[in-house]
Amino acid sequence: MPREGRVGRIERTTKETSVLVEIDLDGTGRTDIATGVGFYDHMLDQLGRHGLFDLTVKTDGDLHIDSHHTIEDTALALGAAFKQALGDKVGIYRFGNCTVPLDESLAQVTVDLSGRPYLVHTEPENMAPMIGEYDTTMTRHILESFVAQAQIALHVHVPYGRNAHHIVECQFKALARALRYASERDPRAAGILPSTKGAL
Repeated sequence: MPREGRVGRIERTTKETSVLVEIDLDGTGRTDIATGVGFYDHMLDQLGRHGLFDLTVKTDGDLHIDSHHTIEDTALALGAAFKQALGDKVGIYRFGNCTVPLDESLAQVTVDLSGRPYLVHTEPENMAPMIGEYDTTMTRHILESFVAQAQIALHVHVPYGRNAHHIVECQFKALARALRYASERDPRAAGILPSTKGAL
C-alpha cells in the first residue's frame, strides 16, 4: 500500500492480539483482510469495497478463547488508522449519510467527522446470536471501538430486518458509504476546515 496521500497505518500488539491495519482513503476498494473470523473478514471487505478505501487488516488473536479480543482490537486499530488518514480534515465534506437495503433489512447511517466520539446504535432485537463464529452482539461493540479511536459521531439505525447476516451486513455497507462521503474532499471548500470553531 502506498505511503503517500491520506493513509493511516497502525500496529497494535497486546498479550491477546497482534493487529496491523493500513487504510488509504483515496483508494479503489482494494482489500486484504485476515482476522481469523470469517464473517468479520467479510464485513471489513464490505467496508473497504463500498468505501473505496484500500484496506489491509491482519490480526492474530487468541481465538482459542473466543473471537471477542480479535474483533475488538481490530476495530480499535481500524478507528485509529482512519483518524490518522484523515489528517487535518481540511477541505473534507465532514458529514455523510447513507441508507442501504439488503433484501428485507434496512440500515440508515449518518456520520460527523467531528473530533468527538459518540455512538447511537439501534438494531432489531432477538437476532440470531451467532453468524458462523461471529457473535452478533459484537456489532455494537465494533462501532463503539471504532468511534472511540476515530473520534467521530456515528448514528446507526436498523429499523427492521429478519436475517442476522443481512442486518449486520447492511450496517457495514451503509457505514462504508457514509464514511466515504464524509471524508471525501469538497471541491468548493479547498483549504477550508469545515468547522465554525476552527478545530475538528
